[in-house]
Amino acid sequence: MNAEEKPIEDIVRENAHAFQTPYYLIDETRLLKNLKRIALVRERSGAKSVLALKCFSTWSVFGLMRRYMDGTTSSSLYEARLGHEKFGKEVHAYCVAFSPEDIEAVRSIATKVIFNSTSQLKRYRSRLKGLPLGLRINPGVSHSHFDLADPARRYSRLGVSRRSDLEEALPLISGAMFHCQCENDRLESFCRILDHIGEKFGSVLRRLEWVSLGGGIYFTQDGYPLDGFCRRLAEFSKEFRVQVYLEPGETAITRSGFLVTKVLDIVHNERDIAIVDAAVEPHMLDLLIYRTDAKIDIAQKGKYTYTVAGRTCLAGDVFGTYRFPEKLRVGSLIPVADASGYTMVKKNWFNGVQMPSIVVRRLNGRLELVKRFQYKDYLTNLS
Repeated sequence: MNAEEKPIEDIVRENAHAFQTPYYLIDETRLLKNLKRIALVRERSGAKSVLALKCFSTWSVFGLMRRYMDGTTSSSLYEARLGHEKFGKEVHAYCVAFSPEDIEAVRSIATKVIFNSTSQLKRYRSRLKGLPLGLRINPGVSHSHFDLADPARRYSRLGVSRRSDLEEALPLISGAMFHCQCENDRLESFCRILDHIGEKFGSVLRRLEWVSLGGGIYFTQDGYPLDGFCRRLAEFSKEFRVQVYLEPGETAITRSGFLVTKVLDIVHNERDIAIVDAAVEPHMLDLLIYRTDAKIDIAQKGKYTYTVAGRTCLAGDVFGTYRFPEKLRVGSLIPVADASGYTMVKKNWFNGVQMPSIVVRRLNGRLELVKRFQYKDYLTNLS
């Protein structure tokens, strides 16, 4: 029987003395909610889903995820190997640039190999006989609002953009990948990009067996029009007679992970500033890269305003400013929401700050410490 989706504040409070902060907390009950929607999309549309390991690779919950997903997709040899060893099922091996050693290792574990360029495809295809090969295509459009993450930016190196190169490569491939949705939570925008792909590359798609539409499509969010999404995917698959793949990363784990922190000190400089035992750069780097605030659900419309800041020497180590329902004190626990995607895969030892442990709340409600980092991990990470 599944544990109820308890408020995260209750879970943290009930286990206040069980785990040393900071720690990442992955709640399988919340994770399961996303996975069931992924499975529903496959049932209704026929589209398969492979987990994007670049976003989330905490294999302690792969046992649950593999029941609802079709495999993994990678951006490097190590990710491909992790998918093969810990997830199983399909292993899509993609990399912006493979080395000869990468190809030698990948060919024994991948079920599909996707190249970023025609030059790499031609160079290595003879070593991958018997494996389905694909090519990343740059459609010239994307949904990204950040130039840093826009795969269709000017001078982009991501994917083939010249039609002549694509036509020359067609006899060598059975599939293609379009990765250009990028945090797209609007069905209208998804359909507009899909229509563009169909119109511009329809003649190419009709000569292929499969196509990946990449990740960044937030179809597991509450309120997302799943019926329309599934219908459009099915229509696309039928029109071009291709097996469609999706590459959910954040979509698979959204709202299922938290960074649990504790207040170490409260200082005042025009406003109250709560310093916690975690930090933005080493523990939630994307907040710093994209200059966004952390999501702290317990701080919505309270009457006590605090800036929550990290413990590193970086002046901009700030999670955000929030209004809490109660006064914060030294020892207060603050869970930061949406702390699974692009967090644990990017964590680092900046300032030598203690790295958060990883705790999983299983479906039966039991909390399990699956990884604890210590000084020896910091020591061996260096030389």
